[in-house]
Amino acid sequence: MKHAGQESKKTASRMVVYVLHVDFGDALGIKPESCCGECGSARLSSAQIQTLGFWGGTLKLKQYQVDAFTDKVFGGNPAAVVPLSAWPDDSLLQAIAEENNLSETAFFVPAEKAFQLRWFTPLKEVDLCGHATLATAHIIFEILGYSKSVITFETRSGALFVEKNGARLKMNFPAQSPAPCQLSEILVKGLGQHPVEVLAADDYLAVFDNEATVRAIKPDQAILGQLDLRGVIITAPGMEADFVSRFFAPKYGVPEDPVTGSAHCALAPYWANKLGRNILTAQQVSKRGGNITCAVKTDRVFLSGSAVMFMESEIFL
Repeated sequence: MKHAGQESKKTASRMVVYVLHVDFGDALGIKPESCCGECGSARLSSAQIQTLGFWGGTLKLKQYQVDAFTDKVFGGNPAAVVPLSAWPDDSLLQAIAEENNLSETAFFVPAEKAFQLRWFTPLKEVDLCGHATLATAHIIFEILGYSKSVITFETRSGALFVEKNGARLKMNFPAQSPAPCQLSEILVKGLGQHPVEVLAADDYLAVFDNEATVRAIKPDQAILGQLDLRGVIITAPGMEADFVSRFFAPKYGVPEDPVTGSAHCALAPYWANKLGRNILTAQQVSKRGGNITCAVKTDRVFLSGSAVMFMESEIFL
């Protein structure tokens, strides 16, 4: 391989492109030939990547858009997934997420025996995101050729695990046990309905009598944005699933999230206790909608769903 200084700007740009998804390494179970068809054994360090980026070539990042918790495009919850070889400044990650304007953009970097994973809404970084984790796992398994059966992600919420189970992926997340809390007038005004029960964990959990009420609610996002927690989950017994839900997080730039894996870390334990069963079917009844199979085991929640890639693109910086 020629020294970077001897390469043309066009070649330098190409080198940056493929190193961002080649550097995962054999130790992580990714076959080199599945990462890039041109690279062979050539690899560049993070320092070389930065040098090339500032040297004058256009830095290009591969980006994928995946619809999670669905088996067909235009359903479920879309998430952007950006593979990286090293972490850039957080301001760049936030700018990319804002530009995408999806509920979540996921970024991941390979570690020794895992992947470091972070999630950004258009406004800020979050501690946990289910659908973008599912989307990331789908890309690592199906596009980048990861050969092991379980992916480990290192995140702000601790270690998360995603297992390939046929055409579906099973996520192993920490359970949240929502506790009863005082009913907030802001919550009632924001939802325009009086819930039969209110609990709280990372989000408020407002329980209603029936699915029709949950579907009909038209929240006042400005009022809900005044609440102190991340967002609001509304839920009720379902007609075709064990329970239904919707999720609103306007203070994070997400008026309504189409399908919210992290919300089910609280929903699944609540409904498992309510219904006396540890395996449950869930449906998020947003406009796009999505389906999740939930299993509760001690302090963990297992969320299973499908994902499908909608788009592959490049970011030019």
